[in-house]
Amino acid sequence: MPKVDLDAIPQANRTGYPAPHGEVLAGRWYRRLGPHTGLTQLAPTHVVLKPGAWSSQRHWHDDEDEMLVMIAGEAVLIEDHHRTIVRPGDICTWPKGTGNGHHLINESEADCVFVAIGSGAASAGGYSDIDMMWRADGSYVHKDGRPYPNTGRPA
Repeated sequence: MPKVDLDAIPQANRTGYPAPHGEVLAGRWYRRLGPHTGLTQLAPTHVVLKPGAWSSQRHWHDDEDEMLVMIAGEAVLIEDHHRTIVRPGDICTWPKGTGNGHHLINESEADCVFVAIGSGAASAGGYSDIDMMWRADGSYVHKDGRPYPNTGRPA
């Protein structure tokens, strides 16, 4: 496959999170690379976090490994028991099923850029700090199983 032309792939900042959980993602811009590059076994996403933006709510995957490679800028990785600065060249991994809730927050004054990679397979998981989980069909539910109305795929 030739070099990916990022400018040819539209950026989005949509989220399927039910209100108000998506508000912190307003400064997150992403490009889903797989659909534009023919990848079917990996789901890489190119992400730009504006200052103050979150990558997601703090979450974990039950059925999908996840990896992140920081390209530019810096962000704070927040996990269950740690806060870690992530800088260009740093690589983070989360094996499926660990339950280690994680996300990045850009606490700097400049954009940060990273690539997040998963399998793209249907997955389920949860959110550490809010009353929400997601199912493999992409629906969101409260931790007691009650569905959230009108929600889409996990962000």
